Amino acid sequence: MPNAVIVGTQWGDEGKAKVIDYLSRTCDIVIRFHGGANAGHTVMADGRKFIFHLVPSGIMYPEKICVVSNGVVLDIEQFLKEIDELTEKQISVKGRLFVSDLAHLVLPYHKLQDTASESAMGSAKIGTTGRGIGPAYADKASRTGLRVGDLLEWDSFAEKFRKNCEAKRLLLAANKQPFELDVDESLKQYRSMRDRILPFITDTSDLLYSAAQRGKSLLFEGAQGTFLDIDHGTYPFVTSSNTVSGAACTGAGVGPAQINHVVGIVKAYTTRVGNGPFPTEQVNATGEHIRVKGGEFGATTGRARRCGWFDSVLLRRSVQLNGLTRLALTKLDVLSDLDEIKICTQYEIGGKLVDVFPTSLRQVEQAVPRYESFPGWKSDLSSCRTLSDLPANALRYVKRLQELCYGVPLLLVSLGPDRLQTMEVEPLN
Repeated sequence: MPNAVIVGTQWGDEGKAKVIDYLSRTCDIVIRFHGGANAGHTVMADGRKFIFHLVPSGIMYPEKICVVSNGVVLDIEQFLKEIDELTEKQISVKGRLFVSDLAHLVLPYHKLQDTASESAMGSAKIGTTGRGIGPAYADKASRTGLRVGDLLEWDSFAEKFRKNCEAKRLLLAANKQPFELDVDESLKQYRSMRDRILPFITDTSDLLYSAAQRGKSLLFEGAQGTFLDIDHGTYPFVTSSNTVSGAACTGAGVGPAQINHVVGIVKAYTTRVGNGPFPTEQVNATGEHIRVKGGEFGATTGRARRCGWFDSVLLRRSVQLNGLTRLALTKLDVLSDLDEIKICTQYEIGGKLVDVFPTSLRQVEQAVPRYESFPGWKSDLSSCRTLSDLPANALRYVKRLQELCYGVPLLLVSLGPDRLQTMEVEPLN
C-alpha cells in the first residue's frame, strides 16, 4: 500500500479508527503523529470493542508495527493502561510498539493546570477534556517540558519534575487555585512506570526512515479533526496541536516526499464536542435522533456530541488545507430512518453567499446555512456491498456530497461500526 496520512475533515469523531483499522491490513507500520489522550479511537473487531487514546489502532493486527511519535504528548499512565487492556485480551505488543524519545510528557501538574484554567474561564471556557493536553503543549513551546527520553536519566528527570511542580504551584497560587499534588508520591509512581516504558523508547524517526528505505508502507494516524487545528481551526475552540495532514511530517519526523496519499474521513453528517460555532447544528428532534442512532457520545469523556447536517462549506476548506486525494465516508447508515436529509451548500453572511469556510470566527458565528434537501431512503443498508447496491436516494446523496467536495474520489463508504461493514470504492494506488 502507498504511504498515506489519515485525517479527520470536520471537528473530529468522524470514524477515523475504523478506517485506520481497515487500511492497516495492507500497510506495515501505523504511526500516531500528534495529540494526546484527549482523542478516543474506537474499533469494533470480531464482536469486541476496543478504545484507544494513545496506542495506534493498527495494533489490532498482530504482525503490524505501531509507533507513537514525537508530535504526541504522552500520558504514560494511560499508555500503560492500554497495553494492559490489550494483554488481557491476548494481544501482544512486545517488539512491535515503540514510543519516540522526543515525545513530550503529560504530567500530573498539567492536568491540575488544565482543570484550573477551565474553571477560571467560567462561561467562556473552551470545553477541554481536562487531560492536560494544552498545558503540556504550552510547556513544550516554552521549553520547560519533560520528554520521554528524559526518563533515561532518572536523577535529572526528578530534579526537573520538582522544579516544574514548584513553578506550577506558584502559578496556580497567583490565580487563587490549589496545587493538590503530592510531589514525592508522584515521583515514586513515575519511577515505577519508568521501568515499564523503557523497552518501548526509541528513535522513531530513524526507525521510520529505515523502514521506508526497505520498502515498508507507512500509515499516519491523525487524531481530532481539521477544524480543531491550532492554526486553521475555529480558534480558540480548538485543540493544542496541528491536526491537518502537513503535521504528519513534523509530528513523525519524516520528509514530505514520504507521503503518497491523504485520506480525509468524512462523516455523512456533522458533529462536534465542546464549545464553539457550528452553523449546521440541529438543536431539535432531528439532532437528537442522529445523536442516539449514531451513538454520538465521546469515547474519551462520554459527553454528548452536538449533531447537525452535512456541511460542504466546511469540507471544501478541509480539502484545501489537507490536499485530500480520497474521501472515506462514514456512518451513512445512521441517516437511514430520516424522511428528509439536508446538505449545506453555502453560507449566507451579511447578505453575501459564501462557498468556503471563513477564517474569521465572527463570520462563522454569523453564518446562515443554505441547504439542499434530499428524500430519505428509509431502508437498511447492511447488505450493500457496492455503490450500485445502495438505494437510489442514498446513492444520489453520496454522489452529491462528493460533488460538493471538489469531486475528490471516494476510497470507501462505511455502513456500520464493524470491519466487515465497509464498502471499498477506489483503492489507494
